[in-house]
Amino acid sequence: MQARSFLTALAAAVLSLVLVTTGLLWGLERRSPLHLVDQPLHLPRAARFVPRDAALSLHWLADTARLPAYAQAVAPPRQRRAARDGMRQWRDGAFALAGLDFDAELAGWVGPELSLTLLDASDTPGWVLALTSSDSDGARRFLQRFWQTRSLAGTDLQISSYRGMGLISGRGALVGREPQPLASALIDEDLVLLASGRGVLERVLDVSQLQQQHQLGDEQLGREMAELDHGMALLTASPEALRRWFDLPTALSGLEGMVAALQAENADLLMEGRLRWQETIEAEPWPVQRDLVSGSGGRASLMAQLQNPHRLLDPDEGHPLAQWLGPVLKQRLAQQPAALAVLELDEGPLLWQQQDEGWLLASGHDEPDLSAVDDQLKAQGLAQSDLSGDGESIQVWTRLTRQRGRSAGVEASLALARSTDNDRDWWAETLPALTQRQDVRALEPRLHQWRNLSRLQSAPVQSLMLASTPARAVLAQWQPWSLLQAMAGQTLQSRIQGLSLSLEADRQDEGSSVLPLHARLELG
Repeated sequence: MQARSFLTALAAAVLSLVLVTTGLLWGLERRSPLHLVDQPLHLPRAARFVPRDAALSLHWLADTARLPAYAQAVAPPRQRRAARDGMRQWRDGAFALAGLDFDAELAGWVGPELSLTLLDASDTPGWVLALTSSDSDGARRFLQRFWQTRSLAGTDLQISSYRGMGLISGRGALVGREPQPLASALIDEDLVLLASGRGVLERVLDVSQLQQQHQLGDEQLGREMAELDHGMALLTASPEALRRWFDLPTALSGLEGMVAALQAENADLLMEGRLRWQETIEAEPWPVQRDLVSGSGGRASLMAQLQNPHRLLDPDEGHPLAQWLGPVLKQRLAQQPAALAVLELDEGPLLWQQQDEGWLLASGHDEPDLSAVDDQLKAQGLAQSDLSGDGESIQVWTRLTRQRGRSAGVEASLALARSTDNDRDWWAETLPALTQRQDVRALEPRLHQWRNLSRLQSAPVQSLMLASTPARAVLAQWQPWSLLQAMAGQTLQSRIQGLSLSLEADRQDEGSSVLPLHARLELG
């Protein structure tokens, strides 16, 4: 009996130790900064104060206080301190744009959820910032100190009531700007609304009373959020915001808006989104075609796989993808008539690489038809001939130019070279570019981007992969990126290591059409 009692006690002790250890490890793991990005998407209470037609809304679901720790945890050992300090500077800069000092005014009480709303797409949009409190009295203490500080600085305060709630308004200093109108309200003792003026605040308070106008009562948004599933933030954008801030063309008719989830994966920022059209797209869905990326080579700084470029470039094509991407392609190829001739005739797929040696295209075997391409090039004044050597035959198209002066003669300049490998045809601007197709190892950075995109989705129909230099050039012209750098208080261009984007085929959803899109920004 004594032995059994001893064994029973030992077993109980071991079991207790296991349970305690498991619970401790689980608790430590849940508090780990690495779990910062593993958040089920949901609409916070603040969504009740966000109009459905707002230009832009961002619901941040991750704990902002732990952002520097996350950046430190995922950075290489030698860069951890710099990553932590950089993320802290960006976080503090983001709050500073609203006139808030994170360490002094927010760190002790602000909860893990916050929401930012831009009501319109103007140069100076009305905005609302919603902050949740992690303790029972933190929000009230914050507002008292917030307005007391500004009152001591000479700000005249107005205290009023609207819809039974107390409002305080005045003027506050924003970073790099003159003092601007500010207004605040305290909701249920634990939700702070800070807005760019009393009129803006009253508008969102009105919206909160009408379920058919605010996001919290939006069933469609709820379905889209459930499909996106996880993320550290939920982003919505109106058609006007997409056109103004995301450079979508005005010709893109019927666009209803975008919903997207933002996630972090190590040092990369991922976006999975849905573009929605008000009505069913009548044009034929974009077909999913075979992969030309795998097995290719080249030293590409830019790589794109295009499904049916002929359709993309057709001015009479009514599908939104053609309305969106067609003008971009034509502008890119305006100074490359030989490449444009191939794309206009190719029903896809087509792989496009931009190298230091020139552009390089890969298409399916005998697609487009060689005789059709030859006819177009001859119409441009080009002459076709054959080259042989090193065991391969190459077709070339050249432009003959008469030379004048003492060394009068004829000079031939290469416009296009073509060769065939296995199941694909290769078209190149120069012979060195054509040779680069055999360097599979050099293309590995773009192939890595392709694989990362492919695992996020079922079947991309259009994809773009950019190395650091073209990615920096693209983002430098993008207004939201300029805002992010303003938040950071420093340039972020040098940290951009790559950018990749892709689109899936559109699908029908309850009388409307949805176009899934994916993006990955690689940050060093």
